[in-house]
Amino acid sequence: MDRVVLLLSVVCLGVSSQPITDSQRLFSIAVSRVQHLHLLAQRLFSEFESSLQTEEQRQLNKIFLRDFCNSDYIISPIDKHETQRSSVLKLLSISYRLVESWEFPSRSLSAGSAPRNQISPKLSELKTGILLLIRANQDAAEVFPDSSALQLAPYGNYYQSLGADESLRRTYELLACLKKDMHKVETYLTVAKCRLSPEANCTL
Repeated sequence: MDRVVLLLSVVCLGVSSQPITDSQRLFSIAVSRVQHLHLLAQRLFSEFESSLQTEEQRQLNKIFLRDFCNSDYIISPIDKHETQRSSVLKLLSISYRLVESWEFPSRSLSAGSAPRNQISPKLSELKTGILLLIRANQDAAEVFPDSSALQLAPYGNYYQSLGADESLRRTYELLACLKKDMHKVETYLTVAKCRLSPEANCTL
């Protein structure tokens, strides 16, 4: 028993001897936040789908498959191999653009349940964290574009008064796209964070 305790102590000492940098700490916080947002988006989408009739679900799913998310205009890796080849700064920059693209649309999701009201403030916190990571990881010669140039147009006329069917479709699209985008951001930040650990296997 004493030998086991001694062995564990040596292992723990070896792990603790590796210094945790400010960048690693920021990455851990950012990954934790986006994981929470992704889970929240999954839950909200599932709850919304469950509230629909079977035919409504079928029709909305067909429509969504034909439509594009607003963020699809943001150039991002097409597969896991390109993601792994992308630089940390590129992954951070894409993540920032994805999160920022939700600044306006998320407001239309805030009305209603308490979980929905969490979306906008949590996106704002995540955006701030990613911007700090970008500044910490960019070279002096690199200049990150002004945030105003990264903003995309809102999701169509989401802020206008809509009919019942159109409103249903819009909510379905927004929740489905939010889930999709938060999954992307979670993947990019996780890979970027892994790059800070030379011994780690960052295979997706």
